[in-house]
Amino acid sequence: MGASGSCIKKDEERIKASDTDVGSRLWRSSRGQSNMEEFKVQTAKHTVPNSSPMRPHSEHPKDHAAKRLSSASNGTSDGGAGAKTPVEITALEESFRRFAIHGDTRATGRDMNGKNWSKLCKDCGVIDGKGITLTDVDIVFSKVKNKSARTITYSQFKEALAELARKRFKDKSSEDAAQEVYRMIEGKSPVIAGVTRAVASPTVSRLTDTTKFTGSHKERFDETGRGKGKAGRVEVVDTSGYVSGYKHAGSYEKKVQKPPQKPL
Repeated sequence: MGASGSCIKKDEERIKASDTDVGSRLWRSSRGQSNMEEFKVQTAKHTVPNSSPMRPHSEHPKDHAAKRLSSASNGTSDGGAGAKTPVEITALEESFRRFAIHGDTRATGRDMNGKNWSKLCKDCGVIDGKGITLTDVDIVFSKVKNKSARTITYSQFKEALAELARKRFKDKSSEDAAQEVYRMIEGKSPVIAGVTRAVASPTVSRLTDTTKFTGSHKERFDETGRGKGKAGRVEVVDTSGYVSGYKHAGSYEKKVQKPPQKPL
């Protein structure tokens, strides 16, 4: 009995200790919930003006990238005070972008290659064939672009136009000449040709002009260039009895035909 009684007492003490531990945990959790509710109530009463909810750190780079893309597409830039200021696009810059993206789906419109630069000068009438030629346009492009670059920016584009303006309008000042060239380009778009025309070369004309054919190929067409069909491909045997080249075929009967006799 003594051993069993001691075991029962130890079990009772262990049960009491566990009950005490569970009770303390429940009290702490209830206390924490009450503190949290009290904090929420105090925060709702005393709101902070111009406050925004906290966001995870991983969302900040995404927002920054989206902000850059929107500012680039809308033509806006960040000001010193953190506000967006719209950037006005002039008619000259709009024409620059139209020609810059012509024929290139990957172009952004911020720079222009030499091919589109030459097309702009040609379509807008900057090249007159006298004061400014296509060679002058290429030389100015190589002059204003960076050493290892293949394109020019908008500022370099205006510098190139100023160079051409001084050659085109020699009797005017640099500013007036530049404005004249600007007006020639403002509001213009690339000219797109409808149909590509075939280039007339001696080789092609020799193969397609029937008047220059020789030998058996010449016999397949008449004087107008129209094909003779089978007669031009197959040699037809003449069975009329006349020699080749005879021009009076069928005239013999007319010559020897006797006149009708008069009745007696």
